[in-house]
Amino acid sequence: MGSIKNEIIKPHAVLLQSQELYKYILDTSVYPREPTPLKELRDASASHPKFFYATAPDAGQLLALLLKMANAKQTIEIGVFTGYSLLLAALTIPEDGMITAIDIDRKAYEMGLPIIKKAGVEHKINFVESPALPVLDKLLEDKDKEGSFDFAFVDADKENYHNYHEKLMKLIKVGGIVVYDNTLWGGTVALPEKDVPEAKRDIRKHALEFNHKISADPRVEICLAPLGDGVTICRRIC
Repeated sequence: MGSIKNEIIKPHAVLLQSQELYKYILDTSVYPREPTPLKELRDASASHPKFFYATAPDAGQLLALLLKMANAKQTIEIGVFTGYSLLLAALTIPEDGMITAIDIDRKAYEMGLPIIKKAGVEHKINFVESPALPVLDKLLEDKDKEGSFDFAFVDADKENYHNYHEKLMKLIKVGGIVVYDNTLWGGTVALPEKDVPEAKRDIRKHALEFNHKISADPRVEICLAPLGDGVTICRRIC
């Protein structure tokens, strides 16, 4: 066998190569299936100065599929912003499901709240205005909560991803799914540090450490998908 160091890596034939191709994907398979409340929330969020914090609609489509495949009923969301992924989850889980949604910015959440109420799914949401780690610790104080959640989506506070992971591995049931967003950090994880803008270097460092940790974690099956800014899907297996 030849050395892996000499392996020739060929360009992926279907990797996104242009804005036009991304628009084609959105127009062909995402927007036509996007529920009206999600479109309304996406449009409303466009006026926010940090609109780019919102979950991309194609990533949201993947989340909805994963939620359904996991038969998710009890979920956790870390990082809410105006609530696109939160509303998506609330529309997807059953009527008696519940999302523990954690964010330090209630004002952003309240921007999307009228649309969430209009969609009739506010009763499925327990919004907690707080840093996430104390909330996860509080959940773990109740032994009945261990292994009781079906799904988690993490999209905030990137430097704490490794800390969230350890706690979520206790809260998520075996067979449950945890999804981490932004794990490629704008593609900077594949660049030499000298070529990375100063403002992105700290989070890049955390992303590199987290990706290495996840790839070596025997408790999960993983897939790092080149979707948006990188989405890492973990399925707990033990």
